[in-house]
Amino acid sequence: MQAHLADSLLDEETARAEVYGLLAALFYAAPCAELYDRLRVAVTQAPAAGGVLESSWGELVAAARAHSLAEAVSEYNALFGGVGKPEVYLFGSHYLSGFLNEKPLAALRTDIAALGLARDEAMPETEDHVAYLCEVMRYLIAGDDVQVANLTRQQAFFSRHVQPWFALMCEAVMQHPKARFYRALAAFTLAFTSVESQGFDMLA
Repeated sequence: MQAHLADSLLDEETARAEVYGLLAALFYAAPCAELYDRLRVAVTQAPAAGGVLESSWGELVAAARAHSLAEAVSEYNALFGGVGKPEVYLFGSHYLSGFLNEKPLAALRTDIAALGLARDEAMPETEDHVAYLCEVMRYLIAGDDVQVANLTRQQAFFSRHVQPWFALMCEAVMQHPKARFYRALAAFTLAFTSVESQGFDMLA
């Protein structure tokens, strides 16, 4: 019984890490063909434990099947790309302070350094990009260093740097008239982070 419980918990942690990895990939850049093809043939079941994700995950897969790769790429560029001000910001500082590169980014950098992590110099975006934060969460779940990759660190990082603004970003995407595939992705992200919030609240 204990072995079965341990396996279940391990599977759940693996699924959580994989979801954060998927969100990071889809928000960081327009989807590549390989990733988009995998998403389109995915089983329409929640990738992490919890029936509340079933519907939003199914809708995300359905959106990928309904829209071609070219349409998804065009949508990404229309929403988040372009020169100058994007239609929708993917940076935490914008939602927390109204400006980019403000105090929330400085606080984030301090906490990331305390985790022993550093931004890849090849990455043009600042650390408060949604994809970067998803990658940090993935590391805190699946990393090998148990002094860093543990529930306590996950809860602290999530409550300080993810929970305060992810929902605002998701709502901005969902309300944008150009959003189709990314509306479904934002809805799934909102549902997933809500489950994460509830889970961490139970630890408090």
